[in-house]
Amino acid sequence: MAESTRSPVVICADDFGLSSGVSAGIIELITLRRLSATSAMTGLPGWRRDSGELSRLVRQHSADVGLHLTLTGQRPLTSAQGLAANERLPSIATLTRAALTRSLPLEAVRAELRAQLDAFEDVWGAPPDYLDGHQHCHILPGIRRVVMEELANRYDGSPWLRSCSETLHRAARRRIGFPKAVMVGAFNTGLRAQAAQRGIATNDSFRGFYDFSDRVPYAQVFRGSIADAADSGRVLVHCHPGRVDAELVALDPLTTPRERELAYLASSECGDDLARAGVRAARFVELTEA
Repeated sequence: MAESTRSPVVICADDFGLSSGVSAGIIELITLRRLSATSAMTGLPGWRRDSGELSRLVRQHSADVGLHLTLTGQRPLTSAQGLAANERLPSIATLTRAALTRSLPLEAVRAELRAQLDAFEDVWGAPPDYLDGHQHCHILPGIRRVVMEELANRYDGSPWLRSCSETLHRAARRRIGFPKAVMVGAFNTGLRAQAAQRGIATNDSFRGFYDFSDRVPYAQVFRGSIADAADSGRVLVHCHPGRVDAELVALDPLTTPRERELAYLASSECGDDLARAGVRAARFVELTEA
């Protein structure tokens, strides 16, 4: 099947700007047309350092670039009063507990979101194509409302917003990552309808969950994510490829799995798997047009 006739699927790498090795791996995969989107951590030094090469690349190899809203684990851009402790954003467990107990300092969340959007626009010279959250923080109660308000109020023609849910029967059929898909999907309940009310577009189907172990080869994870994507609506597959370097080790616990993902996604095997599934990496706008 010719690539132009295949169904469009957004294949998105999270964490651009986290480290030089992560950014370099993502740039390689966009060049190979295995990725069609990447989400930037604009609160980290790597965003400003690595964005120039990304900008030059997407002029030749079309791809979406979005904001990877970061409210966990890293240093904030703002004072984040009541949210950060010792100049460090909380763990996802702490953030989730605060969201569920309605004790989040939402104005601090709003200020940090605005600062990260400003940092994106200052470097990129344009709004993000979409927004998602590091560790899916954008779907949590309170945070999602702030995110939607800011997107709708700030932009004329709002960026897309990542929905992190999948129908249970499809997630169960893949088996891989099913518990995580169920948990995250529960937090995501209602997001698509709420976004639609504000005129914010979302994907219909979210895939790519697994436990980051090597018990199941990443090729199998990816094949499961695209297996029925050609007839499943607006599909988004997220991934975390990259090369491990000292900068990454200092900033994030997810290391070795990134290299396994990168190796597979850069391989001819991945290209063959995409062709067999009848899908191709595509930008968000192509999901609307299909």
